[in-house]
Amino acid sequence: MRRAVVAVAVALTLAGVAQSAPNRDEIGDEVQTVPRGGLPAFAADADAPALYRFATTRGDVLRYIPCTCGCAQVGHTSNRSCYIKAETDAAVTYTSHAAT
Repeated sequence: MRRAVVAVAVALTLAGVAQSAPNRDEIGDEVQTVPRGGLPAFAADADAPALYRFATTRGDVLRYIPCTCGCAQVGHTSNRSCYIKAETDAAVTYTSHAAT
């Protein structure tokens, strides 16, 4: 497993896309930017990897599903906002809001 992590880190460095360490945003959720195809550290348990992958690849579905936890007060526009804070062609910034 350690070799796989090192190999991914080397590949990311060579590609010019660095994975950030998780940190906290303005509302206290963990956020982490990872290259496309990767997942944040906080999405490692139970069903979280599958859910975060779905949010990444099927944003077209989650954009139409409202969140029911009241997070619209913090700027979330759909259920997808509970997983993804920002994205570019090369990287995704995930939020732990859905995992907590």
